[in-house]
Amino acid sequence: MPLPSLFQNLVDQPVMARIRRNHGLEHATIHMLSRKKGGGRLAGHSDAAGFWLFGNLNEEEIRVAVDEALGRLRAGERQLAIHPNCGTNLVTSGVLAGTAGALAMSGSGRSTRGNLARLPFAAFFATLALIFSRPLGTRIQQRITTTGDPGDLEILSIEKKPRGKIMAHRVSTRSS
Repeated sequence: MPLPSLFQNLVDQPVMARIRRNHGLEHATIHMLSRKKGGGRLAGHSDAAGFWLFGNLNEEEIRVAVDEALGRLRAGERQLAIHPNCGTNLVTSGVLAGTAGALAMSGSGRSTRGNLARLPFAAFFATLALIFSRPLGTRIQQRITTTGDPGDLEILSIEKKPRGKIMAHRVSTRSS
């Protein structure tokens, strides 16, 4: 099913296209690193000029993982651009669960008794929303926030940039 034209126009903008490519490469890189490091704590953040990786990593292992990730995306392994711990999933879950809980509580007025009586319904509907949010978050990643097609994406540099007690690396990229 195609995106509504408003969203399609947004994701087709050059800056958004670069962010989506970098986000996909960030996820693919985290998949490669997780496979090799056995599930260590890793996080990332993408923008139009590249992405950040946070975790106990060194530049060489990042270079190897980024190169492998980019090669595998170019070879058609588009699913590597999707990650279960993506912020898109977290935001989708929070918005749906919060909305479901708020709707279940609406109309209870200021009565403590009314609020308490609706609390089990709010918890039930928030839980249902969480169950449905996971596949929805994945679809949003696939269609809006990432892409598994790296296009002409190229790696410019990988630099260690500690942020206080947090180890960070900047992966700078270029694409049209």
